[in-house]
Amino acid sequence: MNISSHVGSFHAGGTSPPPESSGPVCVRPKQDVPFLRIFGVQCTMDWTYKSAGVDIDAGEETVRRIAKAVATTHTPAVLNDIGSFGALFDARFPGYEHPVLVSSIDGVGTKLKIAAALGIHDTVGRDLVNHCVNDILTCGARPLFFLDYFATGKLDPDIAEQVVLGLAAACRENGCALIGGETAEMPGLYEPGDYDLAGTIVGIVEQRDILHRDRVCEGDVLIGLPSTGLHTNGYSLARAVLLRHFTLTTRVEDLGCTLGEALLAVHRSYFPLVEPLLRAGAVNGISHITGGGIVGNTMRVIPRGYTLEIDWSAWDRPRLFRMIQELGNVPEADMRRTFNLGIGMILIVPPGRSEEVLEILRAESPVVMGTVRRETANMPGMNVP
Repeated sequence: MNISSHVGSFHAGGTSPPPESSGPVCVRPKQDVPFLRIFGVQCTMDWTYKSAGVDIDAGEETVRRIAKAVATTHTPAVLNDIGSFGALFDARFPGYEHPVLVSSIDGVGTKLKIAAALGIHDTVGRDLVNHCVNDILTCGARPLFFLDYFATGKLDPDIAEQVVLGLAAACRENGCALIGGETAEMPGLYEPGDYDLAGTIVGIVEQRDILHRDRVCEGDVLIGLPSTGLHTNGYSLARAVLLRHFTLTTRVEDLGCTLGEALLAVHRSYFPLVEPLLRAGAVNGISHITGGGIVGNTMRVIPRGYTLEIDWSAWDRPRLFRMIQELGNVPEADMRRTFNLGIGMILIVPPGRSEEVLEILRAESPVVMGTVRRETANMPGMNVP
């Protein structure tokens, strides 16, 4: 895992020299900022990368701490160790006639603000990996390897270690190798305590098994799988509404936990549930319900000329979503477009196999929530390009 640190240029405060001034000038900064050495003019202090805000030692300490956890995710296809400039992965795929690589990139969004406020950082790494695994699952792919990007204003090895431990745990759970990453320390770009987290995943699918949208047919059944909460979408709206009424440590009886615990519930991976159904050829399409909601995401995976007939009363909307809507007076249309509303993934299943799929998934409380229909004048489509 590479550790690269970056720092922006330093701009000293104070009075600018008059336009007619020429020659080297040392501008006096604010009293608490060390002086500079500019154009050979002696000021009171020499600068180092560390005094500018970038601590290479902290980066090296972070690598030392995470090395073992990262190594536990490696599969036999990983050909080098942590610390190289590039990660090597064996591209021989025995058992595949025409292997196709599938990639995706995503982040965790403002859920990170909840993690930072509570000082709990291992869950967001799991969120990120599981989100990306679900994204490529919609193509029928299984994960191969993952790379992360962690950026902050001041690197705290304790926080970075927790984040990466979460990444590694989710990679192991999904059979995915954490083969590389970037840790960037960029003083002045982030508020104290803030950081950003993003990741890229690469998976594989046999060409004939790709879940192209043209596999979906009229009459196919929409089977919803429950979410564990907001997953990783809608947190800006949720925070704006809920934090006006509660603190993150407030126990909310309707939720059965503190607000912070409800908001940090890990974005679940559906790969272990769905992969056997893919092998059995029981699924024509998959929708991962992220930003854009149930309709917006599911329209992405059905053919043009088709639309969705959804029974919005087919499942009980979890209390957390109802709280957001009630306390914030959020319009129903905005709720449907922003949140998963308790359904984290939708399987599009041939009607002749829906009972079989429901029986296999019975322990997960699947929901029959609608069907795929052809567009008509009374039921126009909402396809996206």
